Amino acid sequence: MRPAHPLRGLVASGFSVVLALLVAGQASAQNAKAEAPIPGATLALMAAKGTSPQAPVLFRAYKRESEIEVWKKGAGGRFVYVKTFPICRWSGQLGPKRKSGDRQTPEGFYSVPQRQMNPNSHYYLSFDVGYPNAYDRAHGGTGSAVMVHGVCSSMGCFAMMDNTVGEIYAIARDALKGGQSAFQFQSYPFRMTAENMARYRTDPNIAFWRELKAGADRFEATGEELQVSVVGGRYAFAPSKDSGREAAVATRRAAEEARIAALVEDGAAAMRTTYSDGGQHAFWAALAAKGTSLGEVSRPEALAYAGLETVVIPARRRAPPVPVPVPEATWAAWAAPSSALSPTRMAGFVPSFERGPDPFGGLDARFEDRIPRFVRAGWAVDPAGLGRRATGPLALADRP
Repeated sequence: MRPAHPLRGLVASGFSVVLALLVAGQASAQNAKAEAPIPGATLALMAAKGTSPQAPVLFRAYKRESEIEVWKKGAGGRFVYVKTFPICRWSGQLGPKRKSGDRQTPEGFYSVPQRQMNPNSHYYLSFDVGYPNAYDRAHGGTGSAVMVHGVCSSMGCFAMMDNTVGEIYAIARDALKGGQSAFQFQSYPFRMTAENMARYRTDPNIAFWRELKAGADRFEATGEELQVSVVGGRYAFAPSKDSGREAAVATRRAAEEARIAALVEDGAAAMRTTYSDGGQHAFWAALAAKGTSLGEVSRPEALAYAGLETVVIPARRRAPPVPVPVPEATWAAWAAPSSALSPTRMAGFVPSFERGPDPFGGLDARFEDRIPRFVRAGWAVDPAGLGRRATGPLALADRP
């Protein structure tokens, strides 16, 4: 057997050392990303809202608006709005995710514990939103690994730019370190306003969206994280322990339902919004239009057909109500000197029924008796008004 070259062991040993250094360097870089601090400007926003990095956090996503909001628990126990991040890319259509591979970005109420945070993501940093949840499974939903991640590419995820997801990750990380066992991620098709509910009232998903609105209204009324369950295949929400806040929920729900009904009654248009494959926030679209590189962008050609509006029911306006005339006896009483309204009359005003005879009523009302004397004088010379050139002030009328 040929003896090993004395340098071979040294080369192999050196290669192992280099490889170990590269791995260690990559791990160090990854740890640096995952442990990057929350930017100072965001810390200032938190302080101004009476909250802190360690306070519980909650996120709210809106697909049509392509935004993710950050809410933090304040000193008074209510969650307060902190800031909004623009989504670089989401995929699919408005509506819930149903199965693996449908490219749908999910809608619903999800929970994210520490184990779903991924500091070693191939997409910079990420966390799994928790799809499918109990509601999704009750409706046969399949799929997994639906993330909020970096890189502007989505196959059902909420894709952010790297620096944006880095800040979102840091905010979530510090809240979990502060003692929050899991944070809530609320995902909606659009902002759950009465106007949008009326606008999308004919959409096949409207029954599901009404369930989401019930949760959205509850959060807006109480400022509390939703306690979510699934009963009979529908979302259910535990009542607030604060009776005043629970009363505010009932008030808001009644007001919103009345507002929706009024909009429909007044003839608000019903619309459908369709996408070739998801959308993108206008902020990122504007940067891309200026030539700024967004890196890897999934199906950029589909963005030209994002958010197309189709009118299902045209808008109409009800005819204004026909005014009912006030009986003479009523308005005469309003205007009478003894009426409580009489002090509001203009000084010197005399109602017509209190006035004397018209001093000009007996005068000749013929047209020629009402025109200025100099015109009558002119007519006296030439009654037909022909063959005589006007002089004086009337001469201006004949100038070219």
